[in-house]
Amino acid sequence: MAKKIKQLIKIQLPAGKATPAPPVGPVLGGTGINMMDFLSKFNEQTRELGNTIIPVELSVYEDRTFSFITKQPPVAELIKQALKVDKGSAAPRKEKIGKLTQEQVRAIAEQKFSDLSAATIEAAMNTVAGTARSMGVEVEK
Repeated sequence: MAKKIKQLIKIQLPAGKATPAPPVGPVLGGTGINMMDFLSKFNEQTRELGNTIIPVELSVYEDRTFSFITKQPPVAELIKQALKVDKGSAAPRKEKIGKLTQEQVRAIAEQKFSDLSAATIEAAMNTVAGTARSMGVEVEK
């Protein structure tokens, strides 16, 4: 018989460097799971991913056990890595921080495809391009 899920938590954590400090502690504190057990398993699984933010879906069961699934980094995070910048533009319409090629947009769309609700790679590329524009990044036509 399958365990009954008590809570489903979605949180974004730094790869290999999650600690019980906020935002993790307050979010997981009331669940009753062994927080250090979760953090050590998450950090072990994501250690190789460098300085990336990783979305996690954590299922907490009624017997206080848990399981989790890691997702691909957010599109904005992948765009910042591709352009080697720390953050998006404060004024995206006026101030541009870089330019993505169609190849870079496709690569990001392919990496993120499984997490997106897009039906095709082209639709995923449009999603990536839209996120890039909202960050002040030009997208090659």
